[in-house]
Amino acid sequence: MNRILQLTWRNWLIALHDAIVTALAVVLSFVLRFDGENLFERLPLLLKILPYFVLFSVAVCYVFNLTTTKWRFISLPDLLNILRAASVLTVALLVLDYIFLAPNIYGAFFLGKTTIVIYWFLEVFMLSGTRLAYRYFRYTRTRNQARVTNAAPTLLIGRAADAEVFLRGIESGAVKRLWPVGILSPAMSDRGQTIRGVPVLGRIDDLGNVVDDFKGRDRPIHRVVMTPSAFSDDAQPEAILMRARKLGLEVSRIPSLEESRDRPQLAPVAVEDLLLRPSVKIDYDRLEKFIRGKAIVVTGGGGSIGYEMCDRVVTFGASRLLVIENSEPALHAALEKLAEKVKTANIEGRIADVRDRARIHQLLRAFKPDAVFHAAALKHVPILERDWGEGVKTNIFGSVNVADAALAAGAEAMVMISTDKAIEPVSMLGLTKRFAEMYCQALDGALPARSAGKPPMRIISVRFGNVLASNGSVVPKFKAQIEAGGPVTVTHPDMVRYFMTIREACDLVVTAATHAMSSQHADASVYVLSMGQPVKIVDLADRMIRLSGLQPGYDIDVVFTGIRPGERMHEILFAKQEPTSEIGVAGVMAARPNELPLETINGWLDTLRSAIDADQQDIVVATLKSAVPEYQIEPH
Repeated sequence: MNRILQLTWRNWLIALHDAIVTALAVVLSFVLRFDGENLFERLPLLLKILPYFVLFSVAVCYVFNLTTTKWRFISLPDLLNILRAASVLTVALLVLDYIFLAPNIYGAFFLGKTTIVIYWFLEVFMLSGTRLAYRYFRYTRTRNQARVTNAAPTLLIGRAADAEVFLRGIESGAVKRLWPVGILSPAMSDRGQTIRGVPVLGRIDDLGNVVDDFKGRDRPIHRVVMTPSAFSDDAQPEAILMRARKLGLEVSRIPSLEESRDRPQLAPVAVEDLLLRPSVKIDYDRLEKFIRGKAIVVTGGGGSIGYEMCDRVVTFGASRLLVIENSEPALHAALEKLAEKVKTANIEGRIADVRDRARIHQLLRAFKPDAVFHAAALKHVPILERDWGEGVKTNIFGSVNVADAALAAGAEAMVMISTDKAIEPVSMLGLTKRFAEMYCQALDGALPARSAGKPPMRIISVRFGNVLASNGSVVPKFKAQIEAGGPVTVTHPDMVRYFMTIREACDLVVTAATHAMSSQHADASVYVLSMGQPVKIVDLADRMIRLSGLQPGYDIDVVFTGIRPGERMHEILFAKQEPTSEIGVAGVMAARPNELPLETINGWLDTLRSAIDADQQDIVVATLKSAVPEYQIEPH
């Protein structure tokens, strides 16, 4: 009943159309069969029966979703539904004629098998014909508009399956101002084929020849769109990007359908898209099942990682989102971007500092979240070495406040985003984050089981290393230095770091939460993301310079500035004394560090509060070192 009440005027027009089509199909099949054979003697009974049959047909069409399917997107599943609906209606006519009319009313077969067979063909033809005609009309109108609105001639690079998704986006109007003129594919099976009217012109290596050919015909190509398969190793994406830039082409990328979870949207090709190993295969259906319809809180939602967490949870179907951020400009920018992308979720933003315990409790208690993702943190190593007290207040006491508030608000899960620098820490960042992990771990272990039918609340931490293009990371820094003409500054020639994209990191954070919520995995409360192979920072700088079309040491100098306070040469993901285990989920492992009693950690927290108020750094460091004995100062 609710579905019927939600029908729009367009749906009712479709229902009226299908009713008229059904009536015409019945009458026309009747006329074709009985014209010249007592047609007018049979018509009165037919006209008595017809209104009831038409009403029945409206119900059948609705059951098979013909009433609620948009005609501009008519596809093979919809045509199959038309066949099913027509077949049901044909069987209904057969039953009507053979069981009710023949023995009870007419005394003989009224319609007959020939009439019913003719009706089936007419019903299918008329229901599908108008729909296909409308789709073709919209398709040609969209293509004509694309041609006349200064659409840029565009070359697609990637396999046919990926290109087909993009071409459908152009046809539906989701992608505008682009006109595809050809496809270059790495797959031999695609050569010589045509995809939705667009020819496969050759291999990826043929880019220069194809561009020159179109230029010679006064149809210059202006843009290149790289599909997901163009970023595979065998496609050599770096070579594609460098070759396209030398040819003066604007290069864009289109994310995979699973990654975007909605219509295809073009984005510039960022250097970081080419710097990593292939991303971990993520079970997006699992994440959507966990997030869909839930109320989510993200702290630090205006930061790079926090905003991406907000973007991902609304992409996966969160019904409500509360963005907590202490920077007014960052909060405003995050809410503006989310409002442009998402229309279905109820998104709220609040200015608050996680260090304000009363404010955080009040916000979470009023919002009643299902899950809280705690991304707010101070994370710049040299700054925290100097302003150590602020790191303790935000990273430790802020995390304590969020975890306690999530528990008091009845959340199902609280996920703290940690760092690989928390393992055998050598900096205040790592030290404060490790202590926050310990608190979350102890609180998680101290929680009683919930009532029957509800899983226990989980409070977990997820560690990962550097994310490309996050605020303060080396990639945007190197970009700015290259654009300014150099030099590019690197701390040490042997400095090594792990890297992954922000999106992959955030998706794996949600993946870890889904694992923790399984009752059989209650013993894991610290997770570590698989970061792939470590990357030498100087090699990263060299590749970025080359991808910009310049030569290291000739066009742009690389200068070594020395290791900064709190930095170490090589990052690690697991401490020596903590066992690790595979959890059966790609990209995520469980760490099992020593768990201390909550009472002990609360005692250290009391000492830290007093020492921070008195500005006693020695007591703070001594207390943290007691809690994290593996803390050490790395020699430089």
